[in-house]
Amino acid sequence: MRALLVVNPAATTTSARTRDVLIHALASEMKLEAVTTEYRGHARDLGRQAAESGTIDLVVSLGGDGTVNEIVNGLLHNGPDLDVLPRLAVVPGGSTNVFARALGLPNDAVEATGAILDALANRTERTVGLGLASGTPGTEDESAPGRWFTFCAGLGFDASVIGRVEQKRERGKRSTHALYVRQVVRQFLEEPHRRHGTITLETPGHEPVTDLALSIISNTAPWTYLGNRPVYASPAASFDTGLDVLGLKRLSTSAVARYGTQLLTSSPEKGPRGKHAVSLHDLTDFTLHSKAPLPFQMDGDHLGVRTSVTFTGVRRALRVIV
Repeated sequence: MRALLVVNPAATTTSARTRDVLIHALASEMKLEAVTTEYRGHARDLGRQAAESGTIDLVVSLGGDGTVNEIVNGLLHNGPDLDVLPRLAVVPGGSTNVFARALGLPNDAVEATGAILDALANRTERTVGLGLASGTPGTEDESAPGRWFTFCAGLGFDASVIGRVEQKRERGKRSTHALYVRQVVRQFLEEPHRRHGTITLETPGHEPVTDLALSIISNTAPWTYLGNRPVYASPAASFDTGLDVLGLKRLSTSAVARYGTQLLTSSPEKGPRGKHAVSLHDLTDFTLHSKAPLPFQMDGDHLGVRTSVTFTGVRRALRVIV
């Protein structure tokens, strides 16, 4: 087997010693080329090269969810093709590692490598669905290129929080769960659309859902983690179905307290609920429009502001070693 290991040297929990141990372990079982990323988008370029080479059987990501997202977008640059594209394996090296953990992999890089090597020896893999977000025809964002995501996307409040976190990290702050919590509080205090949401959800064949102040799109459950605690925005979301949406129509103090508590106590059986909550399951095609430009994020990566995004849930898009 020929494999490419893509290493993000800036990943939160990955040390040089850990990288050396993992490279040695993987190289003992396959013909391995290890490449360290040098710029934003480098992992995407490497994934595309692997997909188009016709000689790479496996691409291994060592980094966080952002590294995985870039590799996936590179692999699927020309669209899904299960018979041709290399398989993907994920070794968690970031601060949260939602995709790897949602696949059932250990959150420790060495343990995850052992699990991947066992899976390769036993020839076990999983085919997962992915989300695709594109510019909406006929809007000012129609030229926005399509981009794949593995576990979540968001337009509005949660993307604003991620943007704040990225600004702090650029100033030297470490990516910790405490940092995220602080930015959630600050965004809530400054959120201009708390009481009057600007987002409309349009799904073919259904009445539009209007006045959403928050929209979270999930491709799997949990949505994220706070430390070791899983948080379920859409408990029924799965890699085997389409996309799920959680929308909130109000972000008043009382509503945020209620739904925040529900998120923190959520489970695979129960997520946020109430008269201001909208939950939709297994959607294939839908569009989010906003009356005002709002921050947009995918897989925890802030992508600027949008007024409209069209989403597609694509089943059986990629093979993953688990």
